[in-house]
Amino acid sequence: MGLFNFQEFLSAFIVLFAVIDMIGSIPIILSLKQKGRSVNAAKATLIALALLLGFYFAGDALLRLFQVDIASFAVAGAFVIFLMSLEMILDVEIFKNAGPMKEATLVPLVFPLLAGAGAFTTLISLRAEYASINILLALVLNMVWVYIVLRLTDRIERLLGQGGIYVIRKFFGIILLAISVRLFTANLSLLIEQFQTT
Repeated sequence: MGLFNFQEFLSAFIVLFAVIDMIGSIPIILSLKQKGRSVNAAKATLIALALLLGFYFAGDALLRLFQVDIASFAVAGAFVIFLMSLEMILDVEIFKNAGPMKEATLVPLVFPLLAGAGAFTTLISLRAEYASINILLALVLNMVWVYIVLRLTDRIERLLGQGGIYVIRKFFGIILLAISVRLFTANLSLLIEQFQTT
């Protein structure tokens, strides 16, 4: 598990906070509520946490099954995070969320908004750099934040306003862009070293 490191914990928290993008999801949640589709905050949070923890611990085995190492996955993850940051900064839709729309709590809220490809990729990418204890604490704290936002969606929107939500989304888009570049360069150098030693 490694030792607790506040800097690693804070970095992991910020990365997951930006990727899960709960504030940016508020307009989507409000639109679901307006359509009469109820959202169960506790159920959504617990299912998302279970999915993310499951992938965090079983992701390695899954990658080995396809003969992919962590560094390669982290480089691929850097591309996904890069595209997500472009969505946030440029207001474009790159990832189309065209899944079945039966229950708002599960689809699209839990998947793909909370526990989507971006969050899965980010967790595995973070494993290439940080100790597990720091990532898991950051994940749990993010899920607490997710629960609070889901419970208080209407109040938060009134407090921040559309302009506030827009500015926060842009800010975290830029942070994600910087993180994707760092992940890419750090793990690409690892891959080059591995290639040179073989």
